[in-house]
Amino acid sequence: MKALHAGDTIENRVTGERLVFRETSRENGGRRVLFDTFVEPGGFVAAAHVHPFQVEQFEVVSGRLGMQLARESLEFGPGGEVVVLNGTPHRFWNAGEDELHFRVNISPALQFESLLSTMFALAEDGKTNGRGMPNPLRLAVIAQAHFDTVRLPSPPVFVQRLGLAVGAAIGRLLGYTQAYSVRHAVRDSQAA
Repeated sequence: MKALHAGDTIENRVTGERLVFRETSRENGGRRVLFDTFVEPGGFVAAAHVHPFQVEQFEVVSGRLGMQLARESLEFGPGGEVVVLNGTPHRFWNAGEDELHFRVNISPALQFESLLSTMFALAEDGKTNGRGMPNPLRLAVIAQAHFDTVRLPSPPVFVQRLGLAVGAAIGRLLGYTQAYSVRHAVRDSQAA
């Protein structure tokens, strides 16, 4: 898998997301990852999730950001900011009729870039469902490898660990790996 650098773009046509990286973990010793997110009308993040050890900050540049934050539904316009503390369930979507543009700062970076690259590459290659999720056994391998970066809001952590142990073992037997890439999934900022 190609390492991401500032200026690189990845795209998920299934969820309608395009990310342009401004600063990657390689450039700051893993302290954070900064990127601009562009979401088409009707676009969304693949699933509600929790970052157990990271704080994620959103700043809306243009459009309308819809967000489920814990049990609260919120909407933010240009200039709106929200900080999602570690352990807080959240998901987002484009709540407007125009393209949504927001900036994200997630810290520390952990394996967030690897997870995004893998999930977006799978979608690019037609290996996800209409919500942007791969088959459960492939997902188990990926989720187990990125368990400190992202988890489901429920069931409890011990149940997730148990399910992932079984699912990932079967997934690895079927040849699934924690990373996936396609040649054209990352557009290099220096490419013509």
